[in-house]
Amino acid sequence: MITSAKYIISNQDVKDCPQSNLPEYAFIGRSNVGKSSLINMLCHNPKLAKTSQKPGKTLLINYFEVTTSPHPSPQGRERGAQQTCFFVDLPGYGYAQAGQKQREALKTMIERYCLYREQLVCLFVLIDCRHEAQKIDVDFINWLGENGVPFAIVFTKGDKLGRVALSDKVAKYKERLLEEWEELPPVFVTSSETGLGGEELTAYIEDLTRTLSQGEGK
Repeated sequence: MITSAKYIISNQDVKDCPQSNLPEYAFIGRSNVGKSSLINMLCHNPKLAKTSQKPGKTLLINYFEVTTSPHPSPQGRERGAQQTCFFVDLPGYGYAQAGQKQREALKTMIERYCLYREQLVCLFVLIDCRHEAQKIDVDFINWLGENGVPFAIVFTKGDKLGRVALSDKVAKYKERLLEEWEELPPVFVTSSETGLGGEELTAYIEDLTRTLSQGEGK
């Protein structure tokens, strides 16, 4: 359960990211897929990450320090310990109206973070559930696999489709990826409007952080 979150810093290069050993969970996707809205939903703070109806608004690597507290057990005792990590809001890719120079700069920024940020535990690739598989997303997912970047897929805007249509879209997307993948990474379905999938995604992050801390404690 996320109990607090605060903005820390923004920068343009992985070398300027915080000098910290805190685990990092980054969010990325095509422009206007809902990255900032998802972060705000998970952190229960609609004003934490700046959102905009205009695509291409996020042009920096934005850091938020997030604290999670364990859910109490049925006996009223807390399970585990408080954990702290970073949520990282990365620039969106594929913004058509950006100039060639800006697109190349953003591409370099994203790739350098994904490849060289040792603190990155999981990259959440956001996909708008309303659309068929787009080449730019599939290519990026394949690039992550080829480079060994740990990631999960998060479908956004789940409230925009009915239950059956949503299930069908997600199933077809998985089928498309399985044309090239033997096994898919974790997949989540979310809605920043209704909170759909928020608890599942938060629990996944907490489990990864807990496993990491237990490994370091050996």
